[in-house]
Amino acid sequence: MDLSQNTTENIEFMVTAIKEKLNVVNAGAIKPEHFNQEMYEDLHDLYLMVERKDRFSPREMTAIIEELGTLRK
Repeated sequence: MDLSQNTTENIEFMVTAIKEKLNVVNAGAIKPEHFNQEMYEDLHDLYLMVERKDRFSPREMTAIIEELGTLRK
C-alpha cells in the first residue's frame, strides 16, 4: 500500500492498523471517518511510530490514544 498518497483508503488503513497494534478495547470509538485529510501527515507520522515498536507501556498507549483524539475532525 502506498501511504504517501493522502486518500480516504489510506486513512482507513492506518487507523485500523493502529487500533489493531494497540489492541484497543473500545475500537468502535475510533473510526476512520472521524479523521479528515487535512491531518493526514500527522496521522501518517503516528502510524509510522506505532508500526516501529513492538510493545507499548500503558503511558505510551494512553498518549497515542490521546493524540488520535486530537487528530479527529
